[in-house]
Amino acid sequence: MTKAKGAQPLSHHIQETLRQAWPVLVSSWASIVFGVMDTAMSGHASAADLQAMALSGSIYITVFVGLMGVIHALIPIIGQLFGAGRLTDVGKAWGQGVWLAGALSIVGGAAMLFPDMWLAFSGDVEPQVRNSIAWYLRALVVALPAMLLFRTIYAMGSAVSRPRTVMHINLASVAVKFTLNWIFIFGKLGMPALGAMGAGLSTAIVAWLMLSAGLWAIHHDTYFQRFQPRVGRPDWRAQKELLRLGLPMGGSYLIEVCAFTFMALLVAREGMFVTGGHQIMANLAALCYMMPMAVGVASASLTAQAIGARDMARAQATGRAGLLIVLTGAILTAIALVSGKGLILKMYTDEVQVALVAAALLQILPWFHLCDAMQCINSYLLRAYKVAVVPLILQIVALTGLGLIGGWWLGFGPGAGALAPVLQHIAPGAPTGAGTMWLMAMTGLGFSALLLFGWYRHIVRHSRR
Repeated sequence: MTKAKGAQPLSHHIQETLRQAWPVLVSSWASIVFGVMDTAMSGHASAADLQAMALSGSIYITVFVGLMGVIHALIPIIGQLFGAGRLTDVGKAWGQGVWLAGALSIVGGAAMLFPDMWLAFSGDVEPQVRNSIAWYLRALVVALPAMLLFRTIYAMGSAVSRPRTVMHINLASVAVKFTLNWIFIFGKLGMPALGAMGAGLSTAIVAWLMLSAGLWAIHHDTYFQRFQPRVGRPDWRAQKELLRLGLPMGGSYLIEVCAFTFMALLVAREGMFVTGGHQIMANLAALCYMMPMAVGVASASLTAQAIGARDMARAQATGRAGLLIVLTGAILTAIALVSGKGLILKMYTDEVQVALVAAALLQILPWFHLCDAMQCINSYLLRAYKVAVVPLILQIVALTGLGLIGGWWLGFGPGAGALAPVLQHIAPGAPTGAGTMWLMAMTGLGFSALLLFGWYRHIVRHSRR
């Protein structure tokens, strides 16, 4: 049932979305800079450290993003409570998210303590690299609880249109992370040079500092105090709602990131230099993804608030604004990738062979990003309506079936080399396996974007009846 409201022009909703999206974007860029710094600084340490970073980073991201997706169920839940004016229930919902984050950190930590299980997909990996991977992941097991708990603060801030708190914390953490990376990776100020292992250690220290700052902020900022954020006893009814929405959301996040993880593990078969080039490509793809994700978070939060206020016309207009912003931003990003390729490669590596592989793969990235951006915004808009199961099914078909399995089949499996003529036309010089994986991932993302957009249109039409 729609509550009648005075209609606002589309430009109003675009401006409102951008006001909320830019702090989320800056915050997301600050977060992804952690991975960029680890990759770039490890790349300047040695090719072995870069390979260790590529493989261990992929494992950690798979675990973290999947669990983070479950916690992000707080965004539509809190957004609708906030839109409905149920302010104290916002603080209670956040507390239930804290309990969930604590439980998930145990599950995630256990998954990262056994890297050989993941590396079984990678063929022969040098003992030196395996040792670095194991120690890097051990450090991140320590970091994981703090990172997941901090995500509850991120979710609440986004849902109640207060994303700047997390932005300020993330920006401050970048400087600390850079300093600690410099000390631990390269062995400064009397410390031994730990390479990739040092990057993990610095992440663990920064994660707990960020959580401490976030907890201090939500208990001292008057904007958050009105929600009375508190961690009471576990409420199984609230936990059930979080899991009902969060598990398929986490599954969707996992499906998206698994493509990157298994691509990295499979590409390792083509050698250290191809792995390094692939890691640069994956890192840039993740960095570009922050734009549609930030707009998606902002659009989902504002749409959920409108749904909570029973203003379905505003919810639809907000979604339309988000789609337009992401499409425009993706086109501009693609142009920047093409024009700035040389400078980008210099920032990432001094290794000529790694740079050559990355340069070839980067020819695919503008098209990949366009598909990735559109499937991202549609996913977030559906979550605002608390719709998560059908999108998960659609993404399994498109991203796992077509993108990942299709990429393996044509890149490393029985059909290996079948796309070589297409690949050489689109990305001349790209390694056959890695290039095919990226082409099929792009195809899967494009198919997913179309399916999700169709389902979003269906949900919007149904909600206005």
